[in-house]
Amino acid sequence: MSVGELYSQYTRVWIPDPYEVWRSAELTKDYKEGEKSLQLRLEDGTIREYPIDVQSNQLPFLRNPDILVGENDLTALSYLHEPAVLHNLKVRFLESNHIYTYCGIVLVAINPYEQLPIYGQDVIYAYSGQNMGDMDPHIFAVAEEAYKQMARDEKNQSIIVSGESGAGKTVSAKYAMRYFATVGGSASDTNIEEKVLASSPIMEAIGNAKTTRNDNSSRFGKYIQIGFDKRYHIIGANMRTYLLEKSRVVFQADGERNYHIFYQLCAAASLPEFKELALTCAEDFFYTSQGGDTHIEGIDDAEDFEKTRQAFTLLGVRESHQISIFKIIASILHLGNVEIQAERDGDSCSVSPQDAHLNDFCRLLGVEHSQMVHWLCHRKLVTTSETYVKTMSPQQVANARSALAKHIYAQLFGWIVEHVNKALCTALKQHAFIGVLDIYGFETFEVNSFEQFCINYANEKLQQQFNSHVFKLEQEEYMKEQIPWTLIDFYDNQPCIDLIEAKLGILDLLDEECKVPKGTDQNWAQKLYDRHSGSQHFQKPRMSNTAFIVVHFADKVEYLSDGFLEKNRDTVYEEQINILKASKFPLVADLFHDDKDSIPAAATSGKGSSSKINIRSARPPLKASNKEHKKTVGHQFRTSLHLLMETLNATTPHYVRCIKPNDEKLPFHFDPKRAVQQLRACGVLETIRISAAGYPSRWAYHDFFNRYRVLVKKRELGNTDKKAICRSVLENLIKDPDKFQFGRTKIFFRAGQVAYLEKLRADKFRAATIMIQKTVRGWLQKVKYRRLKAATLTLQRFCRGHLARRLAEQLRRTRAAIVFQKQYRMRRTRLAYQRARRAAVIIQAFTRGMLVRRSYRQVLMEHKATVLQKHVRGWMARRRFRRLRGAAIVIQCAFRMLKAKQELKALKIEARSAEHLKRLNVGMENKVVQLQRKIDDQNKEFRTLSEQLSAVTSTHTMEVEKLKKELARYQQGHSGDSSLRLQEEVESLRAELQRAHSERKILEDTHTKEKDELKKQVAVLEQENALLKDEKEQLNNQILCQVKDEFAQNSVKENLMKRELEEERSRYQNLVKEYSRLEQRYDNLRDEMSIIKQTPGHRRNPSNQSSLESDSNYPSISTSEVGDTEDALQQVEDIGLEKAAMDMTVFLKLQKRVRELEQERKKLQVQLEKREQLDGRKVQGEQAKNDLDLDQDADLAYNSLKRQELESENKKLKNDLNELRKAVVDQATQNNSTHGSPDSYHLLLNQLKLANEELEVRKEEVLILRTQIVSADQRRLAGKSTEPNINARTSWPNSEKHVDQEDAIEAYHGVCQTNRLLEAQLQAQSREHEEEVEGLKAQVEALKEELDKQQQTFCQTLLLSPEAQVEFGVQQEISRLTNENLDLKELVEKLEKNERKLKKQLKIYMKKVQDLEAAQALAQSERKRHELNRQVTVQRKEKDFQGMLEYHKEDEALLIRNLVTELKPQTLAGTVPCLPAYVLYMCIRHADYVNDDLKVHSLLTSTINGIKKVLKKHNEDFEMTSFWLSNTCRLLHCLKQYSGDEGFMTQNTPKQNEHCLKNFDLTEYRQVLSDLSIQIYQQLIKIAEGVLQPMIVSAMLENESIQGLSGVKPTGYRKRSSSMVDGDNSYCLEAVIRQMTSFHTVMREQGLDPEIILQVFKQLFYMINAVTLNNLLLRKDVCSWSTGMQLRYNISQLEEWLRGRNLHQSGAVQTMEPLIQAAQLLQLKKKTPEDAEAICSLCTSLSTQQIVKILNLYTPLNEFEERVTVAFIRTIQAQLQERNDPQQLLLDSKHMFPVLFPFNPSSLTMDSIHIPAYLNLEFLSEV
Repeated sequence: MSVGELYSQYTRVWIPDPYEVWRSAELTKDYKEGEKSLQLRLEDGTIREYPIDVQSNQLPFLRNPDILVGENDLTALSYLHEPAVLHNLKVRFLESNHIYTYCGIVLVAINPYEQLPIYGQDVIYAYSGQNMGDMDPHIFAVAEEAYKQMARDEKNQSIIVSGESGAGKTVSAKYAMRYFATVGGSASDTNIEEKVLASSPIMEAIGNAKTTRNDNSSRFGKYIQIGFDKRYHIIGANMRTYLLEKSRVVFQADGERNYHIFYQLCAAASLPEFKELALTCAEDFFYTSQGGDTHIEGIDDAEDFEKTRQAFTLLGVRESHQISIFKIIASILHLGNVEIQAERDGDSCSVSPQDAHLNDFCRLLGVEHSQMVHWLCHRKLVTTSETYVKTMSPQQVANARSALAKHIYAQLFGWIVEHVNKALCTALKQHAFIGVLDIYGFETFEVNSFEQFCINYANEKLQQQFNSHVFKLEQEEYMKEQIPWTLIDFYDNQPCIDLIEAKLGILDLLDEECKVPKGTDQNWAQKLYDRHSGSQHFQKPRMSNTAFIVVHFADKVEYLSDGFLEKNRDTVYEEQINILKASKFPLVADLFHDDKDSIPAAATSGKGSSSKINIRSARPPLKASNKEHKKTVGHQFRTSLHLLMETLNATTPHYVRCIKPNDEKLPFHFDPKRAVQQLRACGVLETIRISAAGYPSRWAYHDFFNRYRVLVKKRELGNTDKKAICRSVLENLIKDPDKFQFGRTKIFFRAGQVAYLEKLRADKFRAATIMIQKTVRGWLQKVKYRRLKAATLTLQRFCRGHLARRLAEQLRRTRAAIVFQKQYRMRRTRLAYQRARRAAVIIQAFTRGMLVRRSYRQVLMEHKATVLQKHVRGWMARRRFRRLRGAAIVIQCAFRMLKAKQELKALKIEARSAEHLKRLNVGMENKVVQLQRKIDDQNKEFRTLSEQLSAVTSTHTMEVEKLKKELARYQQGHSGDSSLRLQEEVESLRAELQRAHSERKILEDTHTKEKDELKKQVAVLEQENALLKDEKEQLNNQILCQVKDEFAQNSVKENLMKRELEEERSRYQNLVKEYSRLEQRYDNLRDEMSIIKQTPGHRRNPSNQSSLESDSNYPSISTSEVGDTEDALQQVEDIGLEKAAMDMTVFLKLQKRVRELEQERKKLQVQLEKREQLDGRKVQGEQAKNDLDLDQDADLAYNSLKRQELESENKKLKNDLNELRKAVVDQATQNNSTHGSPDSYHLLLNQLKLANEELEVRKEEVLILRTQIVSADQRRLAGKSTEPNINARTSWPNSEKHVDQEDAIEAYHGVCQTNRLLEAQLQAQSREHEEEVEGLKAQVEALKEELDKQQQTFCQTLLLSPEAQVEFGVQQEISRLTNENLDLKELVEKLEKNERKLKKQLKIYMKKVQDLEAAQALAQSERKRHELNRQVTVQRKEKDFQGMLEYHKEDEALLIRNLVTELKPQTLAGTVPCLPAYVLYMCIRHADYVNDDLKVHSLLTSTINGIKKVLKKHNEDFEMTSFWLSNTCRLLHCLKQYSGDEGFMTQNTPKQNEHCLKNFDLTEYRQVLSDLSIQIYQQLIKIAEGVLQPMIVSAMLENESIQGLSGVKPTGYRKRSSSMVDGDNSYCLEAVIRQMTSFHTVMREQGLDPEIILQVFKQLFYMINAVTLNNLLLRKDVCSWSTGMQLRYNISQLEEWLRGRNLHQSGAVQTMEPLIQAAQLLQLKKKTPEDAEAICSLCTSLSTQQIVKILNLYTPLNEFEERVTVAFIRTIQAQLQERNDPQQLLLDSKHMFPVLFPFNPSSLTMDSIHIPAYLNLEFLSEV
């Protein structure tokens, strides 16, 4: 690929920037070779011209595609260079908040300066067992890789953590050790992992300090070796330390602090035990106040000091040694405050003997005060001839004091490290170890001294080892893939190392100058200039003669030579050391005694811990020319560094490079300049360079094919060999064969080739997109054209129609106008004619009317007087009537008003009650209905009258007209004589008409008034009815509110109780789980002890003394019965097991009888309460009362009889107790003479006394009960005395006669017996009657059901066609005949069985008859000789099987072996499920039947122990565990079902009730079996999870359930070859479903309760949800849209499986809700605020941290998707602030729901169970 193709328009590149280091830009035009500049557009839109050096032709770095940005591994980038690495780290750190990134084998860790929730136990378990690269980068992944390689390759490992101060090295090392402590916990009880973690607070206190860059900076290097045994459990640890910064003890720069321990001790100075230290606040001491502020924000020194003391105690440092340590530290502070007084001459000085701090220093160290005063200001000079004592100047004294303080602290530091190692070491043999190196990174300051020189020297050595290891791994990868190996040139810093450590190197010249008596730093620097001026790694500064420059691998560093000699010598005056050696405190004296080996403990303390490893250096160490050189600090450091490198070379290293993102310690703030400096210094860029020099991008053939198959031609896809397809594609696309290589399993690419392939793929997609867009747009335009054309045609059609209709309308209007004109003219003419005609008619009418009126006026004048008189007289009569009627009405109204007021007042009083309102409401409603009916009737009547009136009016009108016509004719035909008569008739008719009108008006007025009154009454009634309804509604609402409140309160209480019950159940089951774990641990320890201690004198306990407590930790039945007699049994054991067992059997029987008495007392109490209730009820009728009296008399008689029986039983119990007491006394006296141990007798006697007292209590309770019964009888009799009592008033004959007392007692007993017999007969008859009634009821119900079925069948038959009716009838007849046939068969079988039974009985009777005849014959022959002797033959009566199995005591072990320990579930296939449980219960029932409590106890104990033994042996067998879970639950159900408890017997048949236990209460054993069931359930879940867990991630997240949905993202993470295991471990969802189907089938076939099966799958689905979601939250590569689609499909498949197995009611789907919401979150749109609101409302089961984590991890699979912006994530966080979510990021995959075992009775009866012969249980005999 040419340069022009690469640097084309729109290509993005990186250009240098003085502020951001590198800046992104985009080419605005294509680049052609030879051009001197590039035209670029920056991200802010500015145009810039970038010059190019023509000679070097160095073009800017190309930028990776956005799809590759944010990768987990930097080596997966297509373009590998510094800007790409920096940008990738920046994007991951700032946008995704990911602090870890891989760079090949290196883990780059950026300090976030913020606590992140990614280090919990759940995260550790999530990374445990995972391959490196499967999960997101993490320190736990590196630790897991080291642990896995150690276990698989059996080779020691090392984790090298390096970085600048404040980069997080110590924290990373701490988390790595925490991971090892959690994953590889100690196998014993030594808790060595806790001790390893406890060493961290101590080392931080004495070795860490605040600097300008870090508040908790480690000022020393340490290498911790964590030892493991063959099972890879931690057995010990060892620590080496390097180059403690002693100068910090006496000097701190501004803003820094001394070591933490000084400030912690000052903070705790007020404690009583530290009063003698004479300490105050840290500001008062010179050695702790030089840096200024002595406090660190957010740090409590007193609290940290308490943690330090606890760590000392945990590591076994005695309290006295701790006080001594704190005294030494306090003495250093006092030494720093000693005041030095200069003399006048200036060459000498002195210290005041009264100096308080000096006195405290001497007192705390136990040294002589006067000598310390003298030798602080003087020194001794020893020559060959004599010794001088010389005074020192104040500066020399100050230097000597500082040297002494540093020496004391260094010796104390070494002593603490040595004792920490002693506490962490172990006597067990170490198999392997993992070392964690926490060492300082490359350092460069403005002033660099001896410490920085040593630190950078160590980093040079580590960098050399790192480069060689990276080179070696690259070579191994190429050789493994069979790639041609070409030598890669990498930077070798051996010349720089030789400059430092070779002969006459810098360190060698420094040691020689220290040997010179008057050597100076200037002379040493001059020697360096003279010796190494020609070296390429050594330079001399221009402006200084006391400094030198060393060119290190990371940067040039200028060192100032001042102080090098003094620090290298580390001179401490011998006189001061001798004073300390003479201390009266042993610890102080031991610190300063010289060892023969001058190498400090820090360098040699770790030699003995790795005895198995033979360490040999790669190159021989340089020999020193003089032994004196070994005493210098430089020589010691060089030696310890060589030892460290030898150890590292003998292990497999793992690298963690810590980066400090900024110097201001701001959380998630990235400074590019500082980051680049550290990346260059820590070797990350060198790793990139080595990778880029070869083939950095590596793809598996399968992944390459899935990603780039779009570039494959269609004809090539027919080939099944994917490798061949990949070869042909690459050969066609990339012409240069050197740009790629084909390996055995991978394809190797040069840098930039993946980006080129991505460009080709994007171009292909872009072309396809353009083609699709073109086609779609053309189709859209065609559709638009067709739509416009259709619209145009429609418009044209409508317009033409409109024009046609308008023309037709005009023609119609023209024709209408003509018609209107014609009609108008015609009408005008007709109106004129009609007007003339009407005028003529009017004239005629007026003329005729005038004539008629004239005649009528004459008639009217004559008739008017009569009419007036009539009306006046009527009016006067009516007025008088109205006046009288009004007066009567007024009187009636007044009287009615008075009565109404009285009734209203009474009604108001009565209406205040709700019942009245209700009654009134009912009455009002009836009244309203009646009034409505009345109104309807009146309306009907009104209508009838109206119709009659209208008929009369019409008739009258017709008659008037008729008369008028006749009158007219008559007038025309006759003269005026008859007109008067006619006028009179007319007048009379008119009067009648007027009268009819007035009557009608009166009727109408009356009807209207009545109607108005009725309406008013109806309105009033309706109003009152509405008021009553309102009051009724209010009352109902109040009642409903009260009911709702009570219901809500009850529901809340019920929910609280349920929640508390669930929590209590969960806590209890966790305790059971913890107990089982401890029990397993105890068994393991016991096995180990038995292996270790193979002593011949070992004795086992007798087998007949085994108890349940050893395995179940719960009291057995014997302990429940005897109470506290366990100790007594133990002491009686010495007397004699058999006799003691006999006595204890009697004792147990006595206590059993006591319990029976207690139960009898409870029954009597219940009967008493029932009787009192019956007495309270009064039954109507004397006959009923007499019957009741008779019943009560019978009850009293029965109770008195019961009472007598109880008294007799008490007497018997007393006799038994006395006999037992005598027997025990006799045995005790006998045993005392032989054994002399009366303790057991006294103890047993005390127990018997307690039992006697308990009997007395029971007796008192019986007496109390008797008094209650008597009092109740008296109350009843007193109540009867008020009524006429026949029995009391009747005089019986002979009642006055004297009766003897004994005769009366006998008579009373006879009556009682008679009553009992009568009562028994009556009860038997009533029971038979009830059974008959129940049987008849059952027959009636059966007949009803059959009749209903026949009716339904008949109805169905009627709906069918005739042919179908015939066919249906035939089928019904066939089924009826079949049922009858089956019934007849059953009857025949019963008859045959009875026949066989009768035949058998007949044979027995025949035999009896024969025996009887023979006996009679024999008796007749011998009657003479033996008249009084008679021989009787007793024959056994044949009985049915009673559901009990009998066995002998010695067969118990064989029973447990055949039925429990050696039973295979496969052998019981096809039999009754849970057969062993039924067999065991039948054996228990027989032991209960014979009242053998020892047999019950022994059998149950052996059974439980046998089950535990089987489960321990098959602890990974799901089928066996499920089998015994079902059997244990069934045995538990049987003990409940047949316990006799009414609560468990509700579903029993009468036959099953006969199989109940009679003598023993096994409640406590039910609890033991319940706990055992919980343990088995937890083991079952553990096995199932162990099988499913390896499948979940692959099946749910990685496998493509929907083929072709997810295109592989070009990550290409190069997993370590050591991380990969041979073979394909991928699983599909079908495998998970098959496995769960297998689990379900096994549990169902073995008869496990359905409720338990539901709980099992709820737990398994929760585990699937937790594991899948946790992996989703820790893997960036699976957080994509396609993964969400795959997840939703997989979850739907699981839901479908649940529904298919009828398991959807288990709540398993609800446990998957977080995963469902996570899948939806991956698919939702993530841009706008509306999208944020939708996400917040949808993801209710996910916490805020989980939502933000998924959004941060979301990764587009191609360039067409967009990343989630930081602003969108901030919006989500702002909207979710109100949530109170837990801080835990991951789900607890170990969480287990509390299991509940609901009672599930069996429908089988014990006598119907058949025992197969292959179980070898012939010794069991059916009873």
